[in-house]
Amino acid sequence: MAEAKVVHLTSVHPPFDVRIFAKECKSLARAGHDVTLVVPHERDEVVDGVVIKSVPRASGRVSRMTRTVCKVYREALRQDADIYHFHDPELIPVGLLLRARGKNVIYDIHEDYPQAILSKHYLRRWIRRPVSWVMERFENFASRRLSALVAATPSIASRFGDVNSRVRVVQNFPVAEELTKDWHPTWDQRQLSVTYVGGMSDIRGAFEMVRAIALIPPTLPATLKLVGGFSPSSLRHELARLAGWEKVEVLGLMDRVGVARVLNSVRAGLVLSHPEPRHKVSYPIKMFEYMAVGIPVIGSDFPLWREIIEEAGCGLVVNPLDPQAIAGAIEHLLTHPEEAEAMGRRGREAVEKKYNWATEEKKLLALYEEVLANA
Repeated sequence: MAEAKVVHLTSVHPPFDVRIFAKECKSLARAGHDVTLVVPHERDEVVDGVVIKSVPRASGRVSRMTRTVCKVYREALRQDADIYHFHDPELIPVGLLLRARGKNVIYDIHEDYPQAILSKHYLRRWIRRPVSWVMERFENFASRRLSALVAATPSIASRFGDVNSRVRVVQNFPVAEELTKDWHPTWDQRQLSVTYVGGMSDIRGAFEMVRAIALIPPTLPATLKLVGGFSPSSLRHELARLAGWEKVEVLGLMDRVGVARVLNSVRAGLVLSHPEPRHKVSYPIKMFEYMAVGIPVIGSDFPLWREIIEEAGCGLVVNPLDPQAIAGAIEHLLTHPEEAEAMGRRGREAVEKKYNWATEEKKLLALYEEVLANA
């Protein structure tokens, strides 16, 4: 592959975001490209072969969508790259401006944003559908004019098949060894705990998880470890009023080493999103990370998720709106350690064979080669 100067752009994500930095940027750097990440950060630095160019952090959503976007664009122009790869819908105007200058521009679509708008708590309900409608049409308008699109799931890619001829699915599967290379616990060394890793909200099952742990019999000293932030921040106080909160450990935001430590200390991972259309067709990274560390998954009973979990034999599916069913699944896995360990082992094998970043990295590198060849 021809060596190129590549610049990734984000105004929203943290500097060491797993998909953007740890997977895409590092993969491109290993392939020999000159890779820069423009991102809100405290300082410029070089990490694992990736040059990080910092822009000031925004003080709020409006500031981020105006001042930060402008600063990202100015830095992008200074970089004068062969390929620009942006990750946030608010950077679509930046992508269009760069494209107008004759640059190769890739839009990385992490989720179905028009669908996501329908559940944004900071928007009044009456305005969500009109905003979603406008977002979908603007996204389609822009995507027709960009060099290529990277979709995080097949369902996202299906939206753009008639919009851009160069759409590639690059899924957010885990790096197979990342979360286990320094951790090799035996099953009996794991605590009688389950975990949820990721942003916590009502539609991701926060209330049901706490209610479920409350239903575990007192004779089984199970705990729930929560890793991540609360959205909105007031959610934590609402959850703290529920029965069962005394069985919850709030560990907050953690780096990847911290996440690995937690995942290698528990006996199951929860992914209990509510049955919204975008959730039913998503491939949640946390599910595959649970599989990667060899713990069983307790997941929402959506057809796609059921197919993945049952095909691999790596966990249980439940009604995500039923705390009693969730509690039953937790209790079963904690009281049947040999079965739970076997599920975890099969999940790990599925990641090694199928659901891993190595397979997705090849797709990303092939797309870059194609874009450069057609520039």
